Amino acid sequence: MERAIEIEGLSYTYPDGQQALRGVSFVVRAGERVAFIGPNGAGKSTLLLHLNGLLRGNDGAVRVLGLPVEDRHLQWIRSKVGLVFQNPEDQLFSPTVFDDVAFGPLNLGCSEEEVKLRVKQALQQVGMSGSEARSPYHLSVGEKKRVAIATVLCMDPEVLVLDEPTSNLDPRGRWELIELLRQLPLTKVIASHDLGMVRALCERTILLDEGRVVADRSTPRILSDLPLLASHGLAPPMEQGLSTPPPQPQSRGAQAESKCGPV
Repeated sequence: MERAIEIEGLSYTYPDGQQALRGVSFVVRAGERVAFIGPNGAGKSTLLLHLNGLLRGNDGAVRVLGLPVEDRHLQWIRSKVGLVFQNPEDQLFSPTVFDDVAFGPLNLGCSEEEVKLRVKQALQQVGMSGSEARSPYHLSVGEKKRVAIATVLCMDPEVLVLDEPTSNLDPRGRWELIELLRQLPLTKVIASHDLGMVRALCERTILLDEGRVVADRSTPRILSDLPLLASHGLAPPMEQGLSTPPPQPQSRGAQAESKCGPV
């Protein structure tokens, strides 16, 4: 199976001297759904920012879809790795939903017709059809998160990277987002404290602590290892029935053939 992400010996130290990653190595294969869990300060968010070059390690190597994360490949890699921040307001900055979702394709040089098609399809995928003229600032938290996901789906990515996607959602909004993510046919890398969501979505889990990989196993094995979780400040998910999804959200529109791409 094709390797979507390869990390080898990655270390990163912030300018203030805080070492956030220490020799991290792992491989994510195409189509996998992998969760990163760990206590606050474990290095999860820092790691995600390396997957499309927003941060660059002091040591080690990062490869995405076979290419090293280097300046000459960054535009292409950032079109293929869709990064969704924890706070959707960090991702939404335009006066309308349409403008936010269209921003990426416009920067790829897509035609007006292609941009409209991509925006329409991305909003269909996240259940936000008809919201093009709305202001992002007037959306609920759950709606903002959906639109933030649409902004990266509009780029036709192969890898979806999400930082704490269910944070600040009420139970209904959380369930709806879990089901939305379940349906998206992409490689997924998710950093989260929400171990119930991890159990529902990810077949594999990597535990980080103090910038190191502590464990890399199947999700059921990680979440059932109570001493392991406790020793790293985590508790097992208490919810039951997460394998049974709630009513299906609005169906996704069929993807059209892309007419533009990175230059």
